[in-house]
Amino acid sequence: MKRTKLLSVAAACLLFTTIYSCKNNETESVAENKADISTSTLEKVKSLGFSTENIRKIDGGYLVEGDILLTEANLSEAASGASLNIAETEQYRTTNVVRSLPRVITVSVTNLPQVYSDAVNTMISRYNSLGLRITFQRAAAGTTGNINVVGFNEAPSGGFITLGSAGFPTSSGNPYNQIRMNTNAAAYGANPNLLYLASVIQHEVGHCIGFRHTDYMNRAFSCGASGAGNEGASNVGAVLIPGTPSSPDAASFMLACSNGGNRTFNSNDVVALNYIY
Repeated sequence: MKRTKLLSVAAACLLFTTIYSCKNNETESVAENKADISTSTLEKVKSLGFSTENIRKIDGGYLVEGDILLTEANLSEAASGASLNIAETEQYRTTNVVRSLPRVITVSVTNLPQVYSDAVNTMISRYNSLGLRITFQRAAAGTTGNINVVGFNEAPSGGFITLGSAGFPTSSGNPYNQIRMNTNAAAYGANPNLLYLASVIQHEVGHCIGFRHTDYMNRAFSCGASGAGNEGASNVGAVLIPGTPSSPDAASFMLACSNGGNRTFNSNDVVALNYIY
């Protein structure tokens, strides 16, 4: 993976979860950001099983492992649920999932260019084609949906560019309510590709409804040596989804790092989604 130009990196490899970030060897700014986070907070993040490497404080909480937003509520919750075998590469969900099924989840887009709205429509079509007990639809005009897709503009910093981020379902069984997408030209270029955006939003919705990274136990599988490491089970859980493979699954929409292009559900993703929903 080339690391000489951030735009080339952003086009080639996208760090998912619920945010994507791509990096080169510059780490000073990230290190400075981590220094501004209290020791007690870092210990809480570690106790949940998440890596504190490249942790960042952002609006709403702390960004870990590229695109996962941990809120203050997440940090204060006690560990619960199963923590299963992390030596294999299978599909995993969090302890909290969306409840009160069947259920319609509304999605809105706030103050973003039309291509983001079109990408949300593509994402909705992809999920709804699966016949799940959760379905997605656009929120009524002028209203905020159960999940609101919003923009932020953040230039590369310390060799990183954030593409998008989201959190996990609440303990009350509601989906996480926001996906943040970076509108800086260094993230998606001056003319963002529709299917690329749809794939990122699709991945972030996966986090909103309770999916962890398929390769959370060894990010090197999709991220290469620079992404090596075990994200940890965490208090949000890492519950094996029966029927998913025990070997690397190269095409999963929930891999920690993407191929930088269009990636939708593979057959194992469909098994996992149908098992839960």
